[in-house]
Amino acid sequence: MASAFTHAFAALGIGTCFYKPNISKSVWIAGMLCAALPDIDSIGFRFHIPYASFWGHRGFTHSLVFAIFLALVATALIALCSRPENRPAQLFLYLFLATASHGVLDAMTNGGLGVAFFSPFSNHRYFFPFHPIQVSPISVSRFFSPKGLSILQSEFLWVWVPTTIFSVAVLFLRKIKHHEAATT
Repeated sequence: MASAFTHAFAALGIGTCFYKPNISKSVWIAGMLCAALPDIDSIGFRFHIPYASFWGHRGFTHSLVFAIFLALVATALIALCSRPENRPAQLFLYLFLATASHGVLDAMTNGGLGVAFFSPFSNHRYFFPFHPIQVSPISVSRFFSPKGLSILQSEFLWVWVPTTIFSVAVLFLRKIKHHEAATT
């Protein structure tokens, strides 16, 4: 798995596509939580749930069905507690992409059993052909070690830098579009 920091950062990068000045900070927080939440399945290790099972790590909670479910629930909660400026369809799409990005990043790591993208219909685990991201330890104590620093360097190179470039490009293109609209 990629680290929770990196999953949250990816959600913010995705969020640049949906940015509007009046969107509540709770939307961005929800996106970061949705991006990190699939790793809740790692609690299964404590209960001796087999890694490769439906409820195992990188199983159902890393699937596209779970991403849809979580995005629907989060969208409904935000709609109940938030301002009407948050368009439900756009909010759902952002939260779905933020959640789904978790499995995508995990499928690019160099460890584990792969990601069950199509659970509950299939528990087959997938990796992408290109997996340069070092797998992050699940244990917090192991993360804060020399190995953890190596993992963060890998994530910085393969996720943080491209996400930053993507975000800057999206914001730059939006600024150009806004400028062109203002001059016509």
